[in-house]
Amino acid sequence: MPDVVIPVLNEAGALPALLAAMPGGFTAIVVDNGCDDGSADIARAGGAQVVDEARRGFGAACWAGLVAAAAPDGVVCFMDGDGSFDPADLLRVAAPVLAGRSDLVLGARRPTHRGAWPAHARLANRFLAAEIRRRSGLRLADLGPMRSARREPLMELGIEDRRFGWPLEMVLRAAAAGWRIDEVAVPYSPRVGRSKVTGTVKGTIGAIGDMGRVLGSIRKDSPHFPSAP
Repeated sequence: MPDVVIPVLNEAGALPALLAAMPGGFTAIVVDNGCDDGSADIARAGGAQVVDEARRGFGAACWAGLVAAAAPDGVVCFMDGDGSFDPADLLRVAAPVLAGRSDLVLGARRPTHRGAWPAHARLANRFLAAEIRRRSGLRLADLGPMRSARREPLMELGIEDRRFGWPLEMVLRAAAAGWRIDEVAVPYSPRVGRSKVTGTVKGTIGAIGDMGRVLGSIRKDSPHFPSAP
């Protein structure tokens, strides 16, 4: 069964319930990206493998977890550690990859409550989905952070961003490599505690800046972009 990479920066309030809900056979790899609230100790107590990543950045934490992953089936999942996702949905996100029907599966967020997904974050996501479609021909509803893929091919994609451009670059490079990319709808609930990114306009602007750099560095004439159908 898959490993689950969970990058965290001070998510002590969400981790106990999240780890307790992890599906049987899925191994949680919690990446401590500079926590000072005891998140790492809570993760260990909850049965997770803990990886320390001193370099700050969402992509840096995801990469560290990917390197540490060692699931026998070679499949790795990613999810946020803030309580916004139900780990039970990993079963549906991972199933197409485990069955060999898909190479990358994204969980398309469906908010369960008003305010779970702020309007400014939804707008930014809509723009990025449109850019992905324009550049690669791939039609996605969401650039969701819950996703699954096989570890070795994912490492071979050559993802360079180590900040919030990581999710976008993964999708663009996978599309360029001809991967079969699919989505499944997953519930998206209000997070536990205050968001460091989508919960604030400033955080969202920072994330957009990171993704803008990814869009600028991988240009239309790059081999990383296939011809749109």
